[in-house]
Amino acid sequence: MALKLSLLAMLLFLLLASTSKAHASVFDVMSATYSAKPGSDVSKALAKAWSDACASPSRDIQVKRSNFQRSLPIEMQVRGTLQALADAGQLTRPDTWVGFQYIDMLTLSGGGTFDGQGALAWGQNDCHKNKNCKPIPINLRFEFLTHSKVQDITSLNSKNTFQHLTITAPDESRNTDGIHIGASTSINITHAKIGTGDDCASIGDDSHQITVTDVTCGPGHGISIGSLGRYKEEKDVTGIIVKNCTLTNTQNDVRIKTWPDSPSPSTASDIHYEDITMVNVSKPILIDQLYCPYTRCDQKPPSKVKISNVSFKNIRGSSFTPLAVKLVCTRGIPCENVELTNIDLTYGGDQGPLTSLCSNVKPRITDVIKALACATSSLVPLPLSKK
Repeated sequence: MALKLSLLAMLLFLLLASTSKAHASVFDVMSATYSAKPGSDVSKALAKAWSDACASPSRDIQVKRSNFQRSLPIEMQVRGTLQALADAGQLTRPDTWVGFQYIDMLTLSGGGTFDGQGALAWGQNDCHKNKNCKPIPINLRFEFLTHSKVQDITSLNSKNTFQHLTITAPDESRNTDGIHIGASTSINITHAKIGTGDDCASIGDDSHQITVTDVTCGPGHGISIGSLGRYKEEKDVTGIIVKNCTLTNTQNDVRIKTWPDSPSPSTASDIHYEDITMVNVSKPILIDQLYCPYTRCDQKPPSKVKISNVSFKNIRGSSFTPLAVKLVCTRGIPCENVELTNIDLTYGGDQGPLTSLCSNVKPRITDVIKALACATSSLVPLPLSKK
């Protein structure tokens, strides 16, 4: 986990909290004890400070190649900018710049910035078209954490890819999800501002009871479930709520996407998008079970992901494309119990009238104008989606 200080007045604290405030200790990596210098590699100083903060055995905490244990809550405050090294080959883990694993009661805060220097790597990222691509590092990775909090932190220009969180990368940063969640339960993302080159937030397989609220997204590819159904033995997705969010100048905005020719069956159910505002977006409401960014997967068998109990409610705003509602489900395993309620979208362009398309699904429709109420309905296969 090679880290680099980039602000002269950078202060990085490890605050070991105890049951008594009087016993709290602060470990300042810029103090004489640890001797971190602005513009230098902070790895050794951070590792030593972290080691000193680890008081008693409980959970593993990994810093670079060392393992430590502790039992009390710990807070890591970043009050400045941490800048990634240009050469990702120097990282201990090639797909991760800063990672936290197997920790109970961690708080990451401080108002600071993790600058991944993604512009140095985006041009090398061909994962959008090459499934055997070499991964580039994610700015922040959290794995196997419990009772933990991330707040008041900015992730800037991640090479790849939580309260009061800002995540920023330009729209040309391909395959750069703002936040990706997988194999997780009871995760809340709230009061976040995300702009990136791919999904602002994506939710992968084995995710349960995930809530996304009060998120501003744009640019980016909206807030997506998936992609699902690409790999063997993927697990189900259940209990997803996306509410009170605003999407601006985005595409594929509130979306569920699954691959054709799934190697294993799975389900995605109890998914609810509600109270969403859209401003000049492309493909506002989308279920896409023909998702395939690679041309070589044409004519594949249908997806084996079963989608059910899905609602789109109180969605309003403006669409950049005339096709504002597209629900394309898999043949043989149609979507079930899909609901469209109070959908108020407008289109002011010259590419044709506002319209909608539904395939292999019979949604319940309430308070939706005719143009958006499955104006075209089909039970036959449609062309694969490339985006």
